[in-house]
Amino acid sequence: MRTPSSDAPLPQPTRSLARAAVPLRSLTADAPTADLQPLRRVLDGVRIVGLGEATHGTREFFQLKHRLLAFLVAELGYTALAMEASESAAPAVDAYVRHGVGSAAEAVAGLGFWTWRTREVLSMVTWMRTYNSGRPASEQVRFLGIDPQQCGPSLTALGALLPRLPDPSRAAALLTDLRVLDGAQPGSRPDPAQRLMRQAEELADLVRPYDTDSDADHHPVRHAARLVRAADLVTRPRQHTDPEQTLFAARDRYMADALEAELSDAPAAKIALWAHNGHIGTTRYGAAVRPLGSHLRDRHGDAYYALALLFGSGAFRARRTLPGPWQGRRARTRNARNSRTTGNSPDPKVPTHPLGPPAPGTVEAQLAAATPADHFLDLRTAPEPVRAWAAVPHPHRSFGALVPRWTYQLHHTPVVLTDTYDGLAYVATSTPSEPFARPTAKGQQTQDGIFSVRPGPSRTPRRPRTGR
Repeated sequence: MRTPSSDAPLPQPTRSLARAAVPLRSLTADAPTADLQPLRRVLDGVRIVGLGEATHGTREFFQLKHRLLAFLVAELGYTALAMEASESAAPAVDAYVRHGVGSAAEAVAGLGFWTWRTREVLSMVTWMRTYNSGRPASEQVRFLGIDPQQCGPSLTALGALLPRLPDPSRAAALLTDLRVLDGAQPGSRPDPAQRLMRQAEELADLVRPYDTDSDADHHPVRHAARLVRAADLVTRPRQHTDPEQTLFAARDRYMADALEAELSDAPAAKIALWAHNGHIGTTRYGAAVRPLGSHLRDRHGDAYYALALLFGSGAFRARRTLPGPWQGRRARTRNARNSRTTGNSPDPKVPTHPLGPPAPGTVEAQLAAATPADHFLDLRTAPEPVRAWAAVPHPHRSFGALVPRWTYQLHHTPVVLTDTYDGLAYVATSTPSEPFARPTAKGQQTQDGIFSVRPGPSRTPRRPRTGR
């Protein structure tokens, strides 16, 4: 419902946007779900719901995604949450939510990314455990990681297998070289020959005869395959004459393939996907790279629904890049130089970035003009004036795990909404996500492996595109 200070008539398409908006009465998971009931019709026939986010550090986005997950699981029969998080570390989270193994804090911190070591994600994982408790395995919700980064758990598991191998010395030598995958960033060791990936493939061949573990998440071959994918990303270039050869394209392909593997293993599965807006969208970004959502649309058609989360004003957390743009080592963030921290205090090295009201002409400004409060907009069934508005380019905000030190407030990315998303959720105010205290005595890598999701430069609303 619109609550402006003036009762002056709204211009088109603002009037249509206001009429089409579905108010979100709460962002918390324990709230009544009456306001979410329209999603039953919207998501009829949908098997994968992409839950996006315009930043990796907004508390309200995480709260809303927790609420949507609870609704999807409890009322629409969704069976898994797939997260833009380490596929190597995620089985520990799944073991906690399904069997109560370990603690929620240890499992979430073990994912390795500062973006997810927050009270909001911890609350969601705790809810998943509470929901699963007492339910048979067939009715439990699973936790999946789909990102081939942060491979420490797989390295540890394969290290324990060495004594059983016919050539343990060769396997140990390979594993020693592959230890870099515990925290190496994608693109950090570009190598046209991809020697590191070849070593991971050789190790996978060595362990294949010992793939006898009954728990699929702990299969040696599955662990070795994770190292192959991670090594591929670490040795791929950021730029290439063929954009599909870049690490950005490969990463999104791998994440799509991880979802496909889950759907193949569980034909009745319905998945809520947690990732950045840049990943869940269905059109190429940077005019070249196919995101995760594009692969899902090609494979599943309208059974995939991409919901982008946007915000009005406030603040969010992200690491800062040094002034640039630069390539290579100079592009590292100042506060990530010493990213290995110790102790149990929250990571103080991820700063907060304030943002005022959205610039005129942006998607966020036009949504706020129509309905200032939190709301949802389904683009598939929107009235014609809304679809016509959404069918032309508009600038919108998109911030990854890294933002420029001074100029981030000017950065916008053009988007044709009807080509890229199926729905929008607008949150009026963004506040920074809240990190929780590290549960381990010794520090582990917390630098986010999730670099900026868009390889090209962002654009400002001063010179918006007039076409695609």
